[in-house]
Amino acid sequence: MAKNWAIVIGINDYDNLRALKYAKADAAAIKQWCKTEGKFEQVFLFTEDSPDIEVKPQNISTKPTYGKLRRFLRKQFEKPLLGTGDNLWFFFAGHGKRHQERDYLMLSDSDPGDVVGSALSVTWITERLRRCGADNVVLFLDACRSQGSRGDTGIGLEEPKGVITFYGCEPSQESYELEELQVEFFWGDLRSLFFTVHLFY
Repeated sequence: MAKNWAIVIGINDYDNLRALKYAKADAAAIKQWCKTEGKFEQVFLFTEDSPDIEVKPQNISTKPTYGKLRRFLRKQFEKPLLGTGDNLWFFFAGHGKRHQERDYLMLSDSDPGDVVGSALSVTWITERLRRCGADNVVLFLDACRSQGSRGDTGIGLEEPKGVITFYGCEPSQESYELEELQVEFFWGDLRSLFFTVHLFY
């Protein structure tokens, strides 16, 4: 039977960018869906206050900083962990930025003045995830343009190779947070989309 794993990231608090209200809650809801309805075997949650991943000899911190998340993806996905028929899902809720013709996900300590040195490119993330050996890698990126300048363009112009990618909005749009529902707008449609994609696989 196929295995389903997920990496789920939600960032509300940014050192150098406008804070978000519901990204963390969306990530927690995605994790809950994956564990209960999706019956995923592994769900790795990265938020400001998510618990460490318990492994030996040393637990892995799940704080969504550049260094910690980069190390997790580099070290844990160095060799195949999944196989034929398996699926790896990657969900990100937070800020994104288009820089030098590449798409980047902005982490809690990312510096909009040093994007290359402090944010993770979608291309790099995709390359790491594909090493897991899963047949299918699916990205859900709810990342509007970052607030570094008025002219910023958001992510979504790149087409990551070898993965299925869903974006929360167009590159020229912002992803909206709905006060009434206390969720990102993307999450309203994502629940049914998750169910559809899960059935497809």
